[in-house]
Amino acid sequence: MGNCCRRPAKCAHASSTHFSVQSDRTKPPSKANKDSTSSSQHTPFGTLNKILVSSKSDISASNSVKDFSFNDLKNASKNFRSESLLGEGGFGCVFKGWLDENTLAPTKPGTGMVVAIKKLKTESFQGHKEWLAEVNYLGQLHHENLVKLIGYCSESENRLLVYEFMSKGSLENHLFKKGVQPITWATRMSIAIDVAQGISFLHSLDANVIYRDLKASNILLDSVCQGN
Repeated sequence: MGNCCRRPAKCAHASSTHFSVQSDRTKPPSKANKDSTSSSQHTPFGTLNKILVSSKSDISASNSVKDFSFNDLKNASKNFRSESLLGEGGFGCVFKGWLDENTLAPTKPGTGMVVAIKKLKTESFQGHKEWLAEVNYLGQLHHENLVKLIGYCSESENRLLVYEFMSKGSLENHLFKKGVQPITWATRMSIAIDVAQGISFLHSLDANVIYRDLKASNILLDSVCQGN
């Protein structure tokens, strides 16, 4: 799932590509905001690097979320090789990785627990802000229809997130991608209910989390087609 925002000027994320911070949840994003977001993605590297290094103190992740080293995630994903690539979004790429279920240490491909590792593009200032919001808030939200955040990495200019792996990918692929077997209407209805339950959970929180990027590409399916 994608954009979630809360009042005042804080946000949380429920899984996929991006989300943004808004202080007024009654106003839709303006053209000016879009232009500002676009320009912020091209922040000079020197300035961005200072922001990345200084942001370590801004992390207030839940104790249940692991702080990984970059080397661990590099090993878990086979050095971020192309064959481990699951997809690419506006702010980075997502790779398949393997971790030990008990220690969360990197393991050999095909052993242990499969995870999805999102690696932020180092030049993306907007992506960094969203990464920070995910670390601070998603780790505190737990529901069967929200993708679980397992951990993060904040080392030098590297910013990564580690999620539970959704083996059937996005709902978008099952609805529109050629060569993929269509899902039944009964399964579609079940996924819609799953999504509604996840949205209801977010919207009922005291923190006023508002999910505003509901689309098929941001709905992920596990091995039994449960919607997240």
